[in-house]
Amino acid sequence: MSPRGWDVAVRATAELGEGPTWDATAGRLIWVDILSARVHTYDPATGRSTTLATEQHVGAAKPRAGGGLVVNLRDGVGLYDPVEGFRWLVRDPVPGRRGNDAAVAPDGSLWAGTMRYDEAAGGGTLSRIGSDGSAAEILPDVAVSNGTGWSPDGRLMYYVDSPTRRVDVFDVTEEGGVAGRRPLAHIEDGAGFPDGLCVDADGCVWVALWDGAAIRRYTPDGTLDRVIRLPFPRPTACAFGGAGLSDLYVSSARVGLGAAAPPLAGSVLVIPDAGRGLAQPAFAG
Repeated sequence: MSPRGWDVAVRATAELGEGPTWDATAGRLIWVDILSARVHTYDPATGRSTTLATEQHVGAAKPRAGGGLVVNLRDGVGLYDPVEGFRWLVRDPVPGRRGNDAAVAPDGSLWAGTMRYDEAAGGGTLSRIGSDGSAAEILPDVAVSNGTGWSPDGRLMYYVDSPTRRVDVFDVTEEGGVAGRRPLAHIEDGAGFPDGLCVDADGCVWVALWDGAAIRRYTPDGTLDRVIRLPFPRPTACAFGGAGLSDLYVSSARVGLGAAAPPLAGSVLVIPDAGRGLAQPAFAG
C-alpha cells in the first residue's frame, strides 16, 4: 500500500467514473463511466477488467439476483440478462434529464436517481423501482440525486442531493418508504460537494466530496471522525469490497478539469483495510 494510504485499483481516464459496487457473487467490482456510456468490472484477485458499452449514458449498474445487471440509463431503468441481452424495465424519457446514482435497498428494490444535464433545481427525482417494474416517485424536485444507503438494521436511509451540501437521513417506514427527513451532516463551503456514499457495519456514513479531494466518514450521530485525502479533486463515490469487505474503492472524474487534471483523475483507487463494509443486496428483478 502507498504510504499515503491508497493504491491504484484501476488506472483509467474516465470522464465521469461513478458508482463502485461490490458484486459478492462474482467477486468483482462494478463501476461506470457515465458520459462514456460504459459499465466496467474489475477482479482484484486476477486484475482482469471487462467493459460493456451501453447505448445511453449510464448513471449506475448493480448486480441482479438472477444474474446480469440492472442499469440506470438516460431514459429509464433497464436489465442486462446473460442470455437474453438488454430490455427496458422502466422507460420514462424526459428531454434534458438522465439517470444518475442508484442503490439497492435491503428489500431488493432499486432506488434510482435522476438529474438534468444542466443541474437545474427541481429537475431530478428519486424513485423506487420494484422487481416487477413498478415505479414510485419518492422524492420529486431534486437537483442532483446522488448517494443513497441504508443503516445496518435497515431502519434509516441516507441520501444526498449534492447542491444542498448535506447528507440527509430518513426513517424507513413499515411500507418501505421514507419519512422524517433531517440533516445528518453539512459540508462547509470550500470543502466540496457531497456525492456518492456508502454505509459501513458500524453504521457510519462514508461520503465522497466532489471538488473536495477527500472521503469523509461520519458517525451515526453526524460527527465527522475521519478524513482521507485523495490525489484528485473529484472523487465521486465509494464502496466497500474485497473478500472481507474491508477495502474501500473510490471512483473519480476528469470532466471539467481540462489540462489541470492530475494523472490519476478518472481512476479507481482502493484504500485497504479502511473499515468493515456491509454486504450489499442484489436487485431482485
